[in-house]
Amino acid sequence: MDETINLLELFKTIKKRLMLIITILVIVVSITGVFSYYFLTPIYQASTQILINQKESQRGQLNTQDIQTNLQLIDTYNEIIKSPIILSKVIENLNLNMTPGLLNPKITVFNKQNSQVVNIRVEDPELQKAIDIANMTAEVFRVEIKTLMNVDNVNILSLAEDTNNISPVKPNPIFNMAIAAVIGLMLGVGITFLLEYLDTTIKNEQDIEELLGLPILGLISPISKKNLKRTKELTIRQKKRGSKSV
Repeated sequence: MDETINLLELFKTIKKRLMLIITILVIVVSITGVFSYYFLTPIYQASTQILINQKESQRGQLNTQDIQTNLQLIDTYNEIIKSPIILSKVIENLNLNMTPGLLNPKITVFNKQNSQVVNIRVEDPELQKAIDIANMTAEVFRVEIKTLMNVDNVNILSLAEDTNNISPVKPNPIFNMAIAAVIGLMLGVGITFLLEYLDTTIKNEQDIEELLGLPILGLISPISKKNLKRTKELTIRQKKRGSKSV
């Protein structure tokens, strides 16, 4: 019973300050939307794929052991692609005004499990620059890996290209506004309960009982305006009858 009463009180509190919650929600979502659409720098993404194999065997074909060895070395190749020796040549070839340390976070290298196909993904505010970096990184790696690890069978499967339908991957205004809506709702409800907690005015008989520490012996029901008016009319009539009888 107490839980039911408490839930009812919670719903009453939320209902009482519903406009405050909605206002906070709208303000937070609006600010996030404006910030996402007009102030955050769009980030474009370009990617290329390369296939890495070891040197072919004398029989002219790769056996199962060779493939397994390649898979075990994939993580090493991924590290080499983002190493300064590769990135410095990419910067030199493209004449980029940055260091390998600044270029490194722009590049993501990954592959699916048990796959010899390595994906090179680049993010940059300029789409063409992202495309150039992705393609140049793959090409520099293809050339340099021959010397570094004696791998002479690197094939570029696909190059990054500029197409008309490429849109920024960041920011995502809709996603940001959805997150902001959740945060705004939580913030509005939190402020509502905080205001209710700080409100020390006496609202009901329970507040009086807690304040005075005395049990409640009885209650006077509130009288509506309609009943109050009717009571006044009856009182006036009784007075008139009393005066006539005298």
